[in-house]
Amino acid sequence: MKYISHLDLMRLFLRVLRRSGLPLKFSEGFNPHPKFSIKRAFKLGVEFFNEEASFELKDSIAIDHVNRAILTQLPEGIEINKLEYA
Repeated sequence: MKYISHLDLMRLFLRVLRRSGLPLKFSEGFNPHPKFSIKRAFKLGVEFFNEEASFELKDSIAIDHVNRAILTQLPEGIEINKLEYA
């Protein structure tokens, strides 16, 4: 996707993760957010492939279940190439 900003991509994936029903780990404090990050921020108009992102789950879940839960919520044009536990 060429014309999506870094912040829009962050919002998109946070929405996908929330809708997936996965037990996400949240930050602590007054305004908790899911623990999610994208490795690099690209400029608007720069097309990128194989972007790396990470998120934390409360419980250990089979990787196939995580993959299916996320893929059902992703919009057209955004794909996951590889999903793995760190």
